[in-house]
Amino acid sequence: MDIATAKQQIKSTVKAYLRRDDAGMYVIEPVRQRPMFLVGAPGIGKTAIIEQIAQELEIGVVSYSMTHHTRQSALGLPQIVRREFEGFEYDASEYTMSEIVGAIYDYMEASGERRGILFLDEINC
Repeated sequence: MDIATAKQQIKSTVKAYLRRDDAGMYVIEPVRQRPMFLVGAPGIGKTAIIEQIAQELEIGVVSYSMTHHTRQSALGLPQIVRREFEGFEYDASEYTMSEIVGAIYDYMEASGERRGILFLDEINC
């Protein structure tokens, strides 16, 4: 598949994922949406087409390089929290917000945009 065809297929998928019905609900519920995986040699334009699609659809894009991440920084760090249930206290583990999710929230807060693409670059490294 050439890069132009890949771009059109990605754009069509993003548009389908963002489509809403008359009640404002997503036609394809977010829990049913699946990630897209772009594979190709460095420098062929994967990041560029994602940025172009976001610009053309007037949505946000958060591009995040995975090369320096560990499992913990990508998923969040475990911490012990005190909980109460039916009058009994106990310790439970909970995870902090991952750096990636934090970057999304930072972008949304700075831009005001609530729709967009999360592009995890170098995810296969």
